[in-house]
Amino acid sequence: MNLHHYQTLIFDCDGVILNSNQVKTQAFYKAALSYGKGAAESLVNYHIQHGGISRYHKFEVFLNQLIPPGTTGPNLDELLALYAEEVRRGLLTCEVAEGLAQLRQQTASSRWLIVSGGDQNELRDIFRQRGLDSLFNGGIFGSPDTKDHILQRELAEGNIQSPALFLGDSQYDSEAAMATGLDFVFISGWTEFKGWQKYCGEHNLPHIKTLAHLLY
Repeated sequence: MNLHHYQTLIFDCDGVILNSNQVKTQAFYKAALSYGKGAAESLVNYHIQHGGISRYHKFEVFLNQLIPPGTTGPNLDELLALYAEEVRRGLLTCEVAEGLAQLRQQTASSRWLIVSGGDQNELRDIFRQRGLDSLFNGGIFGSPDTKDHILQRELAEGNIQSPALFLGDSQYDSEAAMATGLDFVFISGWTEFKGWQKYCGEHNLPHIKTLAHLLY
């Protein structure tokens, strides 16, 4: 793939830049556990099936649809705080995609953005602490805004310049890219999307295992 064709490269975070999908899955489970193992497992299943959607939406669905009637436990703000505390520890220590700095050197003329379902303030702080923020000269964006909204907004403001490529690891990533006219490559190495091979085949989506496969 010739990345020099693209003026803008847009990256999802979890499962693309950071090996953090399992971090977040475990954080959902632990945050919800006071409602019982069954409820926590239901949230994990919903989380995996809706990769790339914000934690705010997932916990709202959990409280409104997934917990047993009459069950009491942490409210939305408390669940978000429990989740954030667990996630923060994991994001500061999890693996970073191999070859990221080299890939940045090879695409020095392009604009790089993060567009994630993760909390925007949390992401910016984590990337700063890990020395990754300087790679993304187009900005680091996340929830509570949705990926669709972020992409549309940044396109309208000229921050995303075409041609642009989105690199993600979920069905939602590909749908958000296609809805805004962006090219898309599926990154499979750390994904939790169990049906990704079939999905990519049905939608004729190119896929690679890791970002390192883009190096030349």
